[in-house]
Amino acid sequence: MESSKKVGVTEVVLRDGIQSLLATRVPLRDLVSILPALDRVGYWSLETWGGATYDACIRYLNEDPWERLRTFQSLLTKTPQQMLIRGQNLVGYKHYSNAVVAKFLERSAENGIEIFRTFDALNDFNNIEFSIKEVKRIGKHAQGTIAYTTSPVHDLNTWLDLARKIEDAGADSLAIKDMAGLLKPYAATELVAALKDTVNVPIHLHTHDTSSLQTASYLKAIEAGVERAIFKPLIKRWIGFI
Repeated sequence: MESSKKVGVTEVVLRDGIQSLLATRVPLRDLVSILPALDRVGYWSLETWGGATYDACIRYLNEDPWERLRTFQSLLTKTPQQMLIRGQNLVGYKHYSNAVVAKFLERSAENGIEIFRTFDALNDFNNIEFSIKEVKRIGKHAQGTIAYTTSPVHDLNTWLDLARKIEDAGADSLAIKDMAGLLKPYAATELVAALKDTVNVPIHLHTHDTSSLQTASYLKAIEAGVERAIFKPLIKRWIGFI
């Protein structure tokens, strides 16, 4: 009998969970009490920052996003913090200069971020290359990302070509970001197996349950060799009973 495989888990409820289901309108005071419990679970990382959290703190919650990050850092003593950045857009909605990107990444690391998950919505490698190299320069974990989709022009070679570029840029790991829940179970098998044959960095999978296939897609991806799952609880079920 083969020995069981240990798969690392990144918990994203503090970022993507509240962003996807609650429009990121959860104030810091409602999050701090759960942090020690999350820290004890043994996650590979906690994605706590980035995405829409920065904007929502300022625009809707009247909070300092940097203070949120520092508070998380003070309470998470065992689990590395991770953030999601939109390449050259960082946590905003326009293209920022390399100087701004470099300084933002430096300050994020100084305030507690250890792992930077970098993506571009259109999979433009030029918009994530600089971020990956800067994260490596400051000595943190750089995770390059494929924004998965399906179309007549997005085939397996599209993803393999992008994965090679991400690895060549120096990324420590590669994430498949299935933000719309389009990755079907057997497509996950095919994609992960091909990526394992193409790159030598650990592969992470983040998929949503839009089509109710999330669990099956994770299972087939893990069977094909995914090392870590980026996961949030199915809190939609809980909300249904509120």
